[in-house]
Amino acid sequence: MPGTQQTIDIAVSPEALFDVITDYERYPQILDEMEEATVLSRDGDTADVRFSVNLIKRFKYTLTLVEHRPASVRWSLKEGPFKLSNGSWELQPIVGGGTRALYTVEVEVAAFVPKAVSNRIVGKTVPKLLQSFKSHAERLHSS
Repeated sequence: MPGTQQTIDIAVSPEALFDVITDYERYPQILDEMEEATVLSRDGDTADVRFSVNLIKRFKYTLTLVEHRPASVRWSLKEGPFKLSNGSWELQPIVGGGTRALYTVEVEVAAFVPKAVSNRIVGKTVPKLLQSFKSHAERLHSS
């Protein structure tokens, strides 16, 4: 099961980064591969969001995301072409300012996709995803 865990330091507060992460419908403005993101329902700290991404192939899927402001966002697959799509953002303040963000994701595609291809998708997209969120959050919240 392809998965990864990576950390990035971002020069905004955990609250500001949390706001960027939970603004799901703006993901197409942040992530090149994201074609669409639609909040289907929201109940308190839980949201069901439908995503459409183009990673070698187009995927549409729905995640259930549980938000714990401002420390974490965790998600699990509700429906889509995956056997598994789980992950989280864990946000910790950095002494002196900023946020250390730990991003964890596990993905297993249901349709036949060679493990090497799945590993490549996860390995290449996660660093780019983290850099995109960092750039967007710092640009949005620069003082």
